[in-house]
Amino acid sequence: MTTMWRPARIFAFAACFGALASCATAPTPPPAIHAQALPLIPEPALVEPKPGIFRLRDGAALIVDSQNAEAAGIAHRFADLIAETRGIHLDVHPLGSHAERDAIIFSLDARAANVPSGEGYDLAVDPQRILLFAREPRGLFYGSVTLWQLLTADTTKVSRLDVPQVHIADQPRFAWRGAMLDSARHFQSPAFVKRFIDQLALLKLNTLHWHLTDDQGWRIEIKRYPKLTEIGAWRRPAGAAGTDANGQPVRYGGFYTQDDIRDIVRYAAARYVTIVPEIDMPGHMQAAIAAYPELGSIGDAPVVSPDWGVHAYLVNTDDETIAFLENVLDEVTDLFPGPYVHVGGDEALKDQWKASPRVQARMRALGIENENAMQGWFLAAIEKHLAARGKRVVGWDEILESGVPPNAIVMSWRGAKGGIDAAHAGHDVVMAPDPDLYLDHLQSDAPDEPPGRPTLRTLADIYAFEPVPPGMPADVAAHMLGAQAELWTEHMRTEERVEHAAFPRLDALAEALWSPKAARDWTGFTQRLAPEIERQRAMGVHVADGGMSRAHAPQDPLTRTSSALKPCSGKLRLRLEDDAPAEGPRAVFDTDLFDPCWIFEQAPLDGIAGVAVDVGQIPYNFQLAHDVTGIVPRPAPTSADGDLLVRLDGCSGTPLATIPLDKAVTNPAVTTLTASWPPVAGAHDLCFVFAYRGHDPLWSIDKVRLLRAH
Repeated sequence: MTTMWRPARIFAFAACFGALASCATAPTPPPAIHAQALPLIPEPALVEPKPGIFRLRDGAALIVDSQNAEAAGIAHRFADLIAETRGIHLDVHPLGSHAERDAIIFSLDARAANVPSGEGYDLAVDPQRILLFAREPRGLFYGSVTLWQLLTADTTKVSRLDVPQVHIADQPRFAWRGAMLDSARHFQSPAFVKRFIDQLALLKLNTLHWHLTDDQGWRIEIKRYPKLTEIGAWRRPAGAAGTDANGQPVRYGGFYTQDDIRDIVRYAAARYVTIVPEIDMPGHMQAAIAAYPELGSIGDAPVVSPDWGVHAYLVNTDDETIAFLENVLDEVTDLFPGPYVHVGGDEALKDQWKASPRVQARMRALGIENENAMQGWFLAAIEKHLAARGKRVVGWDEILESGVPPNAIVMSWRGAKGGIDAAHAGHDVVMAPDPDLYLDHLQSDAPDEPPGRPTLRTLADIYAFEPVPPGMPADVAAHMLGAQAELWTEHMRTEERVEHAAFPRLDALAEALWSPKAARDWTGFTQRLAPEIERQRAMGVHVADGGMSRAHAPQDPLTRTSSALKPCSGKLRLRLEDDAPAEGPRAVFDTDLFDPCWIFEQAPLDGIAGVAVDVGQIPYNFQLAHDVTGIVPRPAPTSADGDLLVRLDGCSGTPLATIPLDKAVTNPAVTTLTASWPPVAGAHDLCFVFAYRGHDPLWSIDKVRLLRAH
């Protein structure tokens, strides 16, 4: 409960500190004032530097001017954070129990006229004290984050700090500021999820969309249906990674117990992060069907999938299946007190429904004319059940195609069009477009970037993202709740890789979603990013450098890694990790799933007598659905195990070498193959393509080295 009593001396101080008492309307940035000199991300709405400093000493008082328990909790967590990152220890006191001079004061008052919104705050530093005002605890929390950033221009442990005198008035531009974490493809530990939430909160991001179920794993314990985790949480990885050193199948996965989830939800709430759980349906349900085959549409019993891509399995539409899902969602809503539940609705291929007599009979009984309308009926039933439990449905933009429930929030991932259409139709929208905010795209072209999609989404690309399309009318733009970045983890096998993909690109998104559009400044952001990266690394985050400071080593003209080779057609390029060895570093291949073929452009062949090629084989664990017809046929092999063909001046040019794959077939890791050829003068394109039967395994090139004649 917030106290209504306010000491006159604090109001007097506020009234004499610049704009503190006159910010009843939303603050706007003055034309020439930015936070470039201050280590703040996201950039606040209004920053007024003033001459002078406040000297913060070890043992200083942190006074909480409120009887609100949340305010006290925020103060204690702030004190812990300062002690951890700077070595300064603060003593937390209630108002009236300690002198206010040389102190920090956190003041919570719902009537504060100088703070225009619940997430807003007003921060003033003068030579005598630091004052932080907010109307609501979440605003107090965000103000404390800004103050922490002011105190951590570096992370050296000290006994006193000089804090620059400044006035900051701030509030966010968008209400939904988030990130999606995919824990279905690779399970992350509860400790990691908490650390990830910490970093979101310290960037003033307030939403964690948690992708908990998919074809490759069911990660949330459901008491009523234990096989969802007994079976659905575990898979055997494809290829060599699926067999251990003793020749036994590997059991890979994990799940969050309900106690884990309650703990994580409490942890997030204390940092003003709302968790939006996603239980994807009717597609992306192969793990659930593996656990309970009666949920399926065609009567078979699949395994939990080791594959990536778009799967065919959809749950059926029987009353018993709807009841099953409602029971699951009842437990989900009990665990997650936030207002939203994400139900997916994406990539639901209708092939199985078309082939299923039971689904077709159901459609006829309901008078539903096609499978898209059947999905609309299905999601409407789910939405009605969730609405009765006080929850609002969120779905990917495919739900627009099947009659979206009127209160549903549309998450636009197939570019911006779905979000634009939804907003014009009166639906609230969260922008999450591919490729703009898909962080499985690599952030730089450095050859040591980890696996992912080789098409780049750089730090600058993320910073430039604008959730509201130009020219959108104000009444339509009001439906744009905000945006989030997606961390799909097919190619992020480790927690370190998740952080590498997320940070600092989430820092850029945080500023795009919090700061006034007119105040965003790329040059200023890059200046403020250096201390931010230092903070993150000091807290143990495996943050990338964003591709900004990485110097590429000079390239040997006779050597090309796969990332430096040109794809022959570039239909669907991925940077893929080898599936062996079980321990230690693995090779990474840039390859094209549809056309694994590479060009060494203008290879200098004078004095070259042959080639050494490092090759690897990885399982073709990709569900391409209807796109499978796009796979380019392989040349016919001449050897029993297949060949690597090297051709001069393009893939239909003169054969230079045919290298049998027999030495590589039995090696699950990288094998070096060599070949010689007659002298060739000048520079020529060299084409490298594998000839073998079928397309599994996927043969790939790690590195090509031209060999000089001796």
